[in-house]
Amino acid sequence: MILAFTLAGIALIGVLGFVGRRRPAADLAEWTVGGRRFGAVTMWFLQAGEVFTTFTFLGMAGLAFSGGVAAMYALPYVPIAYVVLFFLAKRLWTMGKQRGYLTQGDFLEDRYASRTLGTLSAVLGVVFVLPYLQLQITGLGLIVRLVTGDAASATLSMVTGSVLVVAFVLWAGLRGVAATSYFKDGIMLVALVVLVIAVPAHFAGGVGGVFRRIEQLHPEKLIVHSGPNDHVWFVTSMLVSAIGVGLMTLPHTWPALMSARDPKVLRRNYTWMPVYELCLLLPMLVGFAAILVVPKGSDPNGVLLTLSKDALPGWVTGIIVVAATATAMVPAAGILIGISSLVARNIVRVRSGRRQFWINHGTVVLASTLALVLGIFRPDLLANLLLLTYSGSVQLAPANLLGFLRRVPVGKVPVLAGLIAGELVVVWLTFVDTHLVGTVNVGLVGLAANVVVLALAAVVERLAVPSASEEAA
Repeated sequence: MILAFTLAGIALIGVLGFVGRRRPAADLAEWTVGGRRFGAVTMWFLQAGEVFTTFTFLGMAGLAFSGGVAAMYALPYVPIAYVVLFFLAKRLWTMGKQRGYLTQGDFLEDRYASRTLGTLSAVLGVVFVLPYLQLQITGLGLIVRLVTGDAASATLSMVTGSVLVVAFVLWAGLRGVAATSYFKDGIMLVALVVLVIAVPAHFAGGVGGVFRRIEQLHPEKLIVHSGPNDHVWFVTSMLVSAIGVGLMTLPHTWPALMSARDPKVLRRNYTWMPVYELCLLLPMLVGFAAILVVPKGSDPNGVLLTLSKDALPGWVTGIIVVAATATAMVPAAGILIGISSLVARNIVRVRSGRRQFWINHGTVVLASTLALVLGIFRPDLLANLLLLTYSGSVQLAPANLLGFLRRVPVGKVPVLAGLIAGELVVVWLTFVDTHLVGTVNVGLVGLAANVVVLALAAVVERLAVPSASEEAA
C-alpha cells in the first residue's frame, strides 16, 4: 500500500509540473526565469521552499538524533541570510533585469569583464551542485527502501521520479518547478505537523515528555557537547551557511530570484520567510524522539520514517512518504535548471539562441541520467564531493559581494587568485589533511585564505597600474 501511495504521489508531482506550463517557452530566459513575471505567492514557494529538501526532511531529524541540539545550527543562519538578501535583492534583481542575467556566471562575467571568471564559476557550480542532485535522487530511493524494505521498489521509484522530473522540467522549465512547489510545501507541512503530534505522543506522551526523558537518560544531547558537532563546528558551520545563502553562492538559487516580477516582491518575502523557516524545528523534534527509541549507531537518515511506521497507520505513513518524495523531486528539478543554465550560458558558448536551448535541454537529460545511474549503482561515488557543496560554493562569496557594489573595486585577477586559493584549501582540508583544523568548518578556513590572497593580489595590482602608467609616459 505504501508503494502504491508513493508511486501515485510521484505521478501527481509529475502531472503538476506539466500543468505549470502556460505556453511554449520562446527563449531560454522564459524557460529559466519564467519571463521574470512571478508574483509574491509563487516567489514565496520557490524561494522559501528551497530550504526544505530531502536533507531537511530526513537529515535534520537525523542530525538531532546523532548530535542533539547541535542540529539547531540550521535555525539562525537562514534568517541572518535573509536579512542580508533583504538589502541586496533589489540591487541584484535590477542588474539582472537590465543586463539580462540568468545565472551566477552571467553576473560574474559581466561585473568583472572576464569570460574566464564566468566559465570557472559555472564549472565550480556544476561540480558542487551535481552531488546535491544525486543526493535528492538517492534520497528518493532511500525513502522507499526504508518503508518497504525492498531495494527493487526503491530503484523503480528513483527511475520513475527522475523520468518525470526531467519530463516536466523540459516541458515547463521554472514554471513547472513553481507549480510543484505549492504541493511540496503544503503536503510537507501537513506531514511534519502530524509527525510532531503523533510521534512524541506515541513514544513519550508528548513533546514535553520527550525532553524530560532525554534530560534523565541522555542529558548530553541537550547541550552542544564535545565531539564532531561541538561548539566550534556549530558556530563555523552557521557562519559558512549564512554567508553562502546571504551572498547567493549556490547557483540554483539564482533563477528563482531573477524570476520575480519586481524587487518589492522579493523584499516582502524576505521580511516574512525567517518565520517560515522555524518549521525546521519540526523534523528536529522527531529526531529528539528517536533518541529514546532508535538504537544508537542506527542510520540517522532513516529515523523519521522508522518512527513514522511505528507510530502511524499505514495509509498515514504513505502520506508521509509522498511528502518526503516531494522534498526530493521538486528541489531536484530546481537544481537541474541551475546546472543546465550554467552549461548553456557559461560553459558551452554558442551564439544561436536555438542551439543554446538544445544544449540546455541536453544537459538536463545528461545530468539527471548521470545522477540516477550513480544513485543506483555507485551511491557513494560522489559522497565525498558532497562535502564540497557548501564549503566549496561559499568561496564565490567575495566575488559576489564585490560585484554587488556599484563600482567593483578590484580587477578579475585578484578575484580569480582568491577563488582558486580558497578552493585549493578546501580540497586539501577535505581530502588530504582532514584533521588539521579540527572541527572548524573547512569552508570558513578556505574563505579566510581566499580573502587574504584576494587582498594581497589587489594591492599588487594597484601598485602595478601606476608603474605601467609611468612607463607608458
